[in-house]
Amino acid sequence: MKVNQAEFVISAVGPSQYPDDALPEIALAGRSNVGKSSLINRMINRKNLARTSSTPGKTQHLNYYRINEDLYFVDFPGYGYAKVSKTQRQAWGGMIEKYLLERETLRLILLIIDLRHPPSKDDELMYDWLKHHDLPVCVVATKADKIPKSRWQKHMKIIRDALVLRAGDQLMLFSSEAGIGRDELWEQINSFIEDGAEQQEEDNL
Repeated sequence: MKVNQAEFVISAVGPSQYPDDALPEIALAGRSNVGKSSLINRMINRKNLARTSSTPGKTQHLNYYRINEDLYFVDFPGYGYAKVSKTQRQAWGGMIEKYLLERETLRLILLIIDLRHPPSKDDELMYDWLKHHDLPVCVVATKADKIPKSRWQKHMKIIRDALVLRAGDQLMLFSSEAGIGRDELWEQINSFIEDGAEQQEEDNL
C-alpha cells in the first residue's frame, strides 16, 4: 500500500472516545518493548508518528492512527511489564477485552513477537484467548534483522510450536529497521479488510 496520509487521532480510554467513522481497524498487541510503535512507523514510512519509548509500559491507552482515510492502526498497551500496578493491568485488560469482543470495525489483530526469543507466557495466553474467541489474528515476528537469515526458520519454528499456531493463521517475518516483510504484511491486512467489507455487504442483504 502507498501511504499518502497518516495521522495520530486519539489516545482512547473507552468506547465513547473511539472513532465513529466505521473505518476498518487493525489492532496491535504484544509485550512491552516488542516494537509495535516501530512497526507502525515502518508500515507508514514515517519515522516518529508512533512514539517509541525506552520505558516499557508507557502506552496506557488505545492509540489510534488513521491511514489514508482508509483504516486505523490501534496500538494496545504492552503487556507483561512488572512495574505496572496490578490495578492498572486489570484496567487495561478490561478495556482491551471489551474492545476485542465488541468492536464491530475490528478486522485483524497483529500479535507482535520478538523473533529472537521464544514467545512469553503472556504471548501464549494472548494467542490462546484470541483463538478461543475465534478472532482473526496474524502473528508478526519482528526484529528479523537482528539475527542471521540462516536462523530465521529455526526461530519461526520455535514460535509456531510454542503458540501451537492454528491452521490458517499466518506467521510473518518483519523488520522495522530493514523493511523486511512490509509489503507482505500490507497484503495480509488488505485481504482481511476486503473480506470484512464483503461480509458486511452480505449481512446487509
